[in-house]
Amino acid sequence: MTDKAFPCNSEQLRLPGPAGVIEAQTSCPDPARAVAATAVVLHPHTLHGGTMQNKVVHTLARTFNELGLRTVRFNFRGAGGSEGEYDHGTGETHDALAVLEWVRAHRPHDQLWLAGFSFGSYVALRVANAFPVGRLVTVAPPVHMYDFDVLAPPHCPWLVIQGDQDEIVPAEQVTTWAQRLNPAPELRVLPGVGHFFHQRLHDLRAVLTESLAPTLPAVP
Repeated sequence: MTDKAFPCNSEQLRLPGPAGVIEAQTSCPDPARAVAATAVVLHPHTLHGGTMQNKVVHTLARTFNELGLRTVRFNFRGAGGSEGEYDHGTGETHDALAVLEWVRAHRPHDQLWLAGFSFGSYVALRVANAFPVGRLVTVAPPVHMYDFDVLAPPHCPWLVIQGDQDEIVPAEQVTTWAQRLNPAPELRVLPGVGHFFHQRLHDLRAVLTESLAPTLPAVP
């Protein structure tokens, strides 16, 4: 399918979801850079103000676009204009699966990538246990708040990014968790970086580009 089927740079997209309407936003790369992949990006905790407009989520999506991927950001149930109520990760997993199915219907030949920040990382790993994603990126996964140990590593390349000065997610717990996984993800610990990457979003972009650019899928 072409980008006519996949709306580019949508300001307000309303997708069908298991709890009602899912508010989403898409973006496409420069056509000269486009590759055969689309990334879905998941936002932090709904009850703490997390939405698809979060600056880390926005940086993830923008970097994916710069690498040549199409992107979809969306609000979990109960966030922004999405219907429903916060559901502790379970309902949010179903929301993400619904968005991935929508992408697969519109871009059937693309690799589907998945990325999440904070609470979105937990949901992303849950989704990767249930859906064949081509690559997973988790930023500041809150391993101290949710039972990550029951979630198997995905069957795809996996990048974990963590700031060593994270005031919310203990970096040492993320490191211990990641290192005991088999297979272990690629773990990048950024010195001097806090949870929200204040004044360090350029470092997040640099790590993403360095890790992901060498393994991009082919041009469609």
